[in-house]
Amino acid sequence: MDCTLPQEMIELATRVVEAHREAGTKIALAESCTGGLVCAALTEVPGSSAVFDRGFVTYSNEAKMEELEVPSDLIETFGAVSVAVAWSMAQGAIKHSEADVAVAITGIAGPDGGTEKKPVGTVVFAKAKRSQGADQEPEAELKKFECNGRGDVRRQAALCALELLLP
Repeated sequence: MDCTLPQEMIELATRVVEAHREAGTKIALAESCTGGLVCAALTEVPGSSAVFDRGFVTYSNEAKMEELEVPSDLIETFGAVSVAVAWSMAQGAIKHSEADVAVAITGIAGPDGGTEKKPVGTVVFAKAKRSQGADQEPEAELKKFECNGRGDVRRQAALCALELLLP
């Protein structure tokens, strides 16, 4: 396949598309630090339009609030890189799409922006399903990736997000 993305990413994206095609489900993404990388991987797969509904690249806090309805108080209280914000992003992606499942990614790719509590390489993922109620326990996880540069953090985060999209 003629592609600029890593082969492992395309292979995983292919598995995601095939699994959702078999299940008859649609997916959406809400990406921040990955900047559309997961969407790019999915759209490299022929036939992905049968399952990939849409992606939201909400890099700024304003975009998260406007496009996904993330409450400003969540961002102010917990920070953009938090379980609360990732969960809200995933729920917003479900609300503003036709998807059955959505994954959200928010993190610090570097080289700047890290803190002692949230160093560069900190990425939070959340997965929401249309069948879930908003009051259910969030399906979210914080990961701290080894930071071998900005691109490496983004690649690792994209791979993790694709894994979360597998049923």
